[in-house]
Amino acid sequence: REPLIRRMSFSYRTFPESTGKRLDRESLQSLHNKRLYLAVLAAVLGNFSFGFALVYPSPVIPALEAHPSPTLRLDQNTASWFGSVFMLGAAAGGLSAMLLNDLLGRKLSIMFSALPSAVGYALMAGAQGIGMLLLGRVLTGYAGGVTSASIPVYISEISHPEVRGTLGACPQMMAVLGSLVLYALGKYLGLVLDWRWLAIAGEVPVLAMSVLLCFMPNSPRFLLSQGKEDEALWSLCWLRGKDTDYTREYEQIKDSVRKQSRRVSCAEVKDPFIYKPILIAGGMRFLQQLSGVTCILVYLQPIFKKTSVILKPEYDAALVGLVRLFSVAIAAVSMDKAGRKILLFVSAGVMLVSNLTMGLYIHFVPATQNSTIANKSLVSSANPFAEPTNYITLIPLLATMFFIMGYAMGWGPITWLLMSEILPLKARGVASGLCVVVSWLTAFALTQSFLLAVNTFGLEVPFLFFAVICAGNILFTGCCIPETKGKSLEQIEAFFRSGRRLLMR
Repeated sequence: REPLIRRMSFSYRTFPESTGKRLDRESLQSLHNKRLYLAVLAAVLGNFSFGFALVYPSPVIPALEAHPSPTLRLDQNTASWFGSVFMLGAAAGGLSAMLLNDLLGRKLSIMFSALPSAVGYALMAGAQGIGMLLLGRVLTGYAGGVTSASIPVYISEISHPEVRGTLGACPQMMAVLGSLVLYALGKYLGLVLDWRWLAIAGEVPVLAMSVLLCFMPNSPRFLLSQGKEDEALWSLCWLRGKDTDYTREYEQIKDSVRKQSRRVSCAEVKDPFIYKPILIAGGMRFLQQLSGVTCILVYLQPIFKKTSVILKPEYDAALVGLVRLFSVAIAAVSMDKAGRKILLFVSAGVMLVSNLTMGLYIHFVPATQNSTIANKSLVSSANPFAEPTNYITLIPLLATMFFIMGYAMGWGPITWLLMSEILPLKARGVASGLCVVVSWLTAFALTQSFLLAVNTFGLEVPFLFFAVICAGNILFTGCCIPETKGKSLEQIEAFFRSGRRLLMR
């Protein structure tokens, strides 16, 4: 009976407990190899550029709305497109990454993104009309879509399992840092330098990324999938160190690659080993955007105006950025200790409470008490800094801060990390691009429809909808997402191949 009980308890675990869980001396040497972290730094400079480009309209739109030249002056419609067209470009970049990741490899795909990014910044820096501005935004968005699909995969494939969670949070952290640098440049240099110089500044991380990646190796798993065994062995040796037992890891990776064909056929898509991780990764990206993060970040200032939060325009975005950076840092430190699932549960719970608080506050607090404008529209010419009548107006500010904190410590970075961890090698390039397309098309559709929903139903309805989605995130995490902490990519693939249930005890 004892072996039977042991087998039953084993079947309910997401992954079997690994023998010899403690790190041996060679593993510690692998973790201390600085070359791995240099390769990650070179890659995540692409995310720094992505974060910089994403929030570029924040300080630029006010300047262009007051531009003396009619050819560059933005009205309400063109300003909306100037902000949102970036997401269409990102969706196109994710779509092309489905091919680039498997044809060029992860590293070369990241390097390829530097070309449209550099051209896009150059177009915005030298723009003579709105058309050049919009084209520049599309190109920088396209580059962001390519890096969004390529960088997490590259980092997961070169990282040691014990630090893959921490390193997997670096792309999100660098994107937030890029946004903060843009805000700082816009605030402190805006009086001296105009908006064109902000675009020129965006070229710096793109150039640095391209130069550094020239000296970095490609992913060993990708090289083995291309039949380049000697180059793959050298790449793993460079990443782990000569004094480590990297050959044992190399044989494990080689055995995993050998079991998989280089292309996914239509018949193989029906295999649970292929479609389950793709559905989980795509579902996470879809639910992540439906939780409302993009709408809240894009329309943060109008939402604060509507709820009478006193916050100067030059400080509100920076405050949100600091909260995001602090929270992503917490996730990076905790991910390889606490695990992915517990952070996802906490993250979704915090977002649920925050959205529910915002929705109920807007619905039940009378307009005369929170000094909001009677008109339901977010777009209003009224005084943007209405005076609050009491401390209850701090509720929407705190709710928004907690929402950003909850998102940044779980459903922000972990969705990108899990996407690169659970997708099977043979479909990793195509599937990661598909997930990026799903993410940015959802973000574009939600952002474009947000104002319509507010004007039709009121501001509280979107927030209550976001709260319902966050409740769904909790159920999705419990029922569908496996715990991948400390597991190699080969162990994760074996888990899906074995067909075990995705419920933890």
